[in-house]
Amino acid sequence: MSDSANLLLPEGFLFGFATAAYQIEGSPSASNRTPSIWDTFTHPDPASGVKHTADGLSGDVATDSFNRWKEDIALLKSYGANSYRFSVSWTRIIDFTGAKKGEDAGGLDPPNEVGIKFYREFVEELVRNGITPAITLYHWDLPQALEDRYGGWRDKRVVDDFVHFAKTCFDAFGDLVKHWITLNEPWCIAVLGYGYGVFAPGRSSDRTKSPEGNSSTEPWIVAHNLILSHAHAVKYFRENIKPVHGGEIAVTLDSLWCIPYDDKPETAQVAQRGMDVRLGWFADPIYKGHYPASLKAMLGERLPDFSAEEIAVVKGSSDFFGLNTYTSNLVQEGGTEEFNGKIKTTFTRPDGTQLGTQAQVPWLQAYAPGFRSTYNKPIYVTENGFAPKGDVTLPREEAVHDTDRVEYYRGYTNAILEAIHQDGVPVKSYFAWSLLDNFEWAEGYTVRFGVTYVDYETQKRYPKDSAWFLKKWYEDHRRVPE
Repeated sequence: MSDSANLLLPEGFLFGFATAAYQIEGSPSASNRTPSIWDTFTHPDPASGVKHTADGLSGDVATDSFNRWKEDIALLKSYGANSYRFSVSWTRIIDFTGAKKGEDAGGLDPPNEVGIKFYREFVEELVRNGITPAITLYHWDLPQALEDRYGGWRDKRVVDDFVHFAKTCFDAFGDLVKHWITLNEPWCIAVLGYGYGVFAPGRSSDRTKSPEGNSSTEPWIVAHNLILSHAHAVKYFRENIKPVHGGEIAVTLDSLWCIPYDDKPETAQVAQRGMDVRLGWFADPIYKGHYPASLKAMLGERLPDFSAEEIAVVKGSSDFFGLNTYTSNLVQEGGTEEFNGKIKTTFTRPDGTQLGTQAQVPWLQAYAPGFRSTYNKPIYVTENGFAPKGDVTLPREEAVHDTDRVEYYRGYTNAILEAIHQDGVPVKSYFAWSLLDNFEWAEGYTVRFGVTYVDYETQKRYPKDSAWFLKKWYEDHRRVPE
């Protein structure tokens, strides 16, 4: 690893932290909010004995950020953040009570002015504190009303509803918000929600998990509709918002980096196939205008086609490359799972050594060099974080001294500087995941990713060493305007 002590970040670099609405807000009915699929998923029928999260808990309270948002902004400021990536709750922005459906929105549900007011005040407070807002429109909380009406992401009608939601956000906040992300990690939405059934809405061919669902078809349909929804929202933004307010917009994709297990040429092809499914499934249509050939070969007619009119909207529909990056895998031939390209993954090198430090969750090890490969676009690192193994069982006095997380961030922030200065990669942002310990989806509260320790009984926040490490890193490497 080279010495990056004197390397500077580019001018205008966004440094901060990231969260998602359902993971932190709580207050599920406040400001006229109606249920999302995650509200439903985390509250199964008690008589069924089913538990959809590791601890059986939900985001009903989470970190109570709906009520404590000023405290969260104060934390951001104390950590030296100049930007904050957060998502808005679709069911706080749009009124799904049904009382006014169709009056002024062409058959679409009307805006929820109370919810919009809440987010408007939040955005204004960020700006007053010198913190640039970056909004994610969709971070997995599909309105339950749309799931009930026509199957949500499984039906192409969702495209119109998503664009209506996006338009409402653009119109409400576009004068202040210049950085937009349409979708967060569509691979997770499609595969975990409709393939494995471990995320909302919990659909799968596995009847021990779900009474409904088809893992061989639904994820590919859902993904197709997600791509179209993203593209049409971007089209509206570029035609109606950007000419007036400026700004930029993109999708954020997640990917583990597939590293060939050995030096054989065929193993390099296996690694590419893994990247095609994990990343190219979404990135290739958006940036290149077509699905990867290996994906078409694997799926045949199960992979939906874009019409000529659709692909004209999809291709080029991201101003930058939004990247959530956490880990890398060594890969080789031998897998059977379509959702990762039928590759076999491991963290163990041929010599028996480990790629990096093991996290609390089995899919994550710290390995920073894998960061330095991606598509040829300006890159916004929109999530990057670590949950140290055993961290959740430590008393707060020990947990705040998060050495493994600090070392993880040391590796990845150094990789960013090297990517910028050695590889010439235009990295424009770094958002650490996450500002707070929070509700971690299917893991519930059994995993802590935050740079701030949250006592869930009192909701008191305690900064961890990693927060101060990142603050110093940015201070040491930011480019001061002359």
